[in-house]
Amino acid sequence: MTTKTELRQILRTARRDHVAALPDSVRGLLFHRPPAPLLEVIPDGATVGLYRANPFEAPAASYARFFFENGHPLALPRFTHRDAPMEFADFADPFEETDLEIGPYGLLQPTADAAATEPSIVFVPLLGFTASGARLGQGGGHYDRWLAARPHTTAIGLAWDCQLVEALPSEPHDQPLAAVVTPTRIYGPFA
Repeated sequence: MTTKTELRQILRTARRDHVAALPDSVRGLLFHRPPAPLLEVIPDGATVGLYRANPFEAPAASYARFFFENGHPLALPRFTHRDAPMEFADFADPFEETDLEIGPYGLLQPTADAAATEPSIVFVPLLGFTASGARLGQGGGHYDRWLAARPHTTAIGLAWDCQLVEALPSEPHDQPLAAVVTPTRIYGPFA
């Protein structure tokens, strides 16, 4: 079987090529609003954790605006330094984004004075996934460690269809997703 490192390279290339081939007009329409079956399982007022996507990850910015407009407190991952554990902190305004700063991984994150919080629903980026909810991340283990310490948190992946694979190498620390949303369907129990 292909190693995780090899698979990450293959999936990064496939994802990059897929996104590069999408016209801007199409990209603007995708991941605009969470699908109705997911909304039915997210309690009113639940804190929703999202992420700031890199140019090739499935975008989560429109989901942030949607949940904000529907009264949900928001949270984004934050790192104090590259070796620090990931935490989530309040994300006050997904329209203005004035409460964000560049973190140690080069992505925008909540400022140091934003309160730490514990979202009950977390939308997770990924490199690959299976129809049964296995996830391959970037390799740092940040989400796996965070989710392992919070087993009652619902983790939902956002992905491009090209990121679906039949199987992934699995290790004991890998945390499964409750569902994965792509532009064409939902994988998991909320479908």
